Amino acid sequence: MDASDELLQVNGPSALLTLDGVVRRLNAAMARTLGRPAEQCVGRGFGDLFPAEQLTAIDSLVTHAATTKSVAMRVLEFPGPGAASVVCLVQARSVDDPVGGGRLVWVRSLDAGNDRGGLLIPFRLAAKAANLGLCRYSHQAHELEWLGDAPALAALFQEASMSLYEVVRRVHPDDRRALRRLMRSTATTAHSPWTRLRFLTERDSWHTLACRARRFILGYGGPERVYGAIRDDTQAEVRRRRALVALSAERQRADGIAAFSSALMSAATEQEVQQVVLTRLASTFGGTGAALALINNGHLRVSSDAGIPLPVAALHGMPLDAISALPHVIRTGKPQFIASQEDYLRRWPHGAMVPYLDQLESGFAISIASLSPIGDQPLGAWLVTYNGEHHSSPDEQALMDTLADLAGQALKRVRLHEARVELATALQQNMLPTLPEHLPGLEVAARYRPSRDGLDIGGDWYDAFVTPDGAIVLEIGDAQGHDVDAAAAMGQVRASMRAIAAQESDPATVLARTNDLLVTMNAPRFASCTMLHIDPGDGRVTGASAGHVPLLYARDDGSHNVRELPGGPVLGVLPDADYSEGTFTLDRNAALIMVTDGVVEGPAVTLEAGLERAGKLAARAVHDGLNAEETADRVLDAAVAVNHLDDVAVLIIQRT
Repeated sequence: MDASDELLQVNGPSALLTLDGVVRRLNAAMARTLGRPAEQCVGRGFGDLFPAEQLTAIDSLVTHAATTKSVAMRVLEFPGPGAASVVCLVQARSVDDPVGGGRLVWVRSLDAGNDRGGLLIPFRLAAKAANLGLCRYSHQAHELEWLGDAPALAALFQEASMSLYEVVRRVHPDDRRALRRLMRSTATTAHSPWTRLRFLTERDSWHTLACRARRFILGYGGPERVYGAIRDDTQAEVRRRRALVALSAERQRADGIAAFSSALMSAATEQEVQQVVLTRLASTFGGTGAALALINNGHLRVSSDAGIPLPVAALHGMPLDAISALPHVIRTGKPQFIASQEDYLRRWPHGAMVPYLDQLESGFAISIASLSPIGDQPLGAWLVTYNGEHHSSPDEQALMDTLADLAGQALKRVRLHEARVELATALQQNMLPTLPEHLPGLEVAARYRPSRDGLDIGGDWYDAFVTPDGAIVLEIGDAQGHDVDAAAAMGQVRASMRAIAAQESDPATVLARTNDLLVTMNAPRFASCTMLHIDPGDGRVTGASAGHVPLLYARDDGSHNVRELPGGPVLGVLPDADYSEGTFTLDRNAALIMVTDGVVEGPAVTLEAGLERAGKLAARAVHDGLNAEETADRVLDAAVAVNHLDDVAVLIIQRT
């Protein structure tokens, strides 16, 4: 037996390493402690057989022994044969290599049976540096022993030991399941993740403790115990919750600002702009009340929510040139952020916003922003009031100014739109003809609905008039587009057809001459049209079509059919176009329904399906004995089902 064999015969784990830490030989005890067969250890770096966090300590130990030729000691965690780590005091020193010459490093685990507490010193030092507390739990005794090392945490535990029952009793009921998971995890793993528990101390205050458990075997062949690291996260939890509350509040504020902006952009009327401002302004800026002041003939027209402390009646009607903060902001476009009642009186000593302002019992603050930027035509302003002193931050001031400008843009937009709508409505009303009354044996009714895109005006039209010979002329058509140009084109076509029809009785001739006129004028829009010539005496109908939607014929027995008229191309495209016409009889208690394509054709409805639906509605109306006006309403319902964006027109002629 050589000297190296003798070194490995000592009691406890032992191994011989090269000077650079490679395992040359080891005994069975060392192999068991490493949890590997001996043959898997020989030839490998000693540090590679340990958890990665031990590598630096092992390299330091081996290097010290190899270079200084002195004895070195260090507490190391061996992987162990099971889930628990084996904590050993390891000695290392250099020895002669009797086989190959040179030097080796001999490492061995010392018996720490008489001082196992010394093995915890490195852990206690690390815990102290990290401000952690240490405790030890014995499964056999069901008892938790406090080991200290964090003075602030030690104050939470008045006794050196505590039974498991007492620990569970002090843990918050909602956290006891987490505690059980923590205890179970120590039975199968070397360490557990950090787990937060609410713990009731002797002073009846709740602390948020973060706990982590590890299983150790103290010394080779020593007892297994569960050791826990404890961190007091009470203050950190308070800060975290405050941060979450602040974050939630900021998100709500951002959502509120986004909703405010969106509501302003989607407002369609001045009333809606007013509603958006008065319902959202005060809450957006943390105020107690809000008011909106608009200019009306050189005076303020003021509206407010219920929270504003100032009497709005005193502001309403105030002249724009008054010496006061609100008119000043409107005139100049410069906002005013007034922090207190004293601040207001200091700035405006000769122009209080309302009478007896200086006699109000409670103080207040006001923020006023113009709805139009500096240099633009004044529109008005809004103001936010606060019950008490309030200092607006630069960010708050910038946001209020931005939102006020957005409100001003919305107000300009809706006013422009309302002006255009008023103009379009007046134009449309002037263009829509007056239907003849008291036709012998006939009823005539018409309906028109403008496009949902653009102005309330379009290219659809209808007309009905009596010729000098007593016949009834009906026409319906659709000029391309739905805007002012389309309306102008429609007016040209309708006026031309009425003028020509006064001289020509045949619908085909009227269409041909109207087409030639439009081609000669080089009209920018084309138009489709259907024209009927009806004899009120015998119900004889002569009609022609210029590329228009077919007629619907509805009877009092509830039946209907689609009647295609002969004709030619749309008006205004082909010169010298020919048009033909057809004749039929309109029976008594029957009706003809003339429509534009918007009534019967849509994105998801074919022309055939739309005609069938409108025909059924008209036939049911005639069968039910409804008059022409009521039948027109029924047919217009078909346009709602079609969901078309185009203009729609309906013209009904019913023979009684």
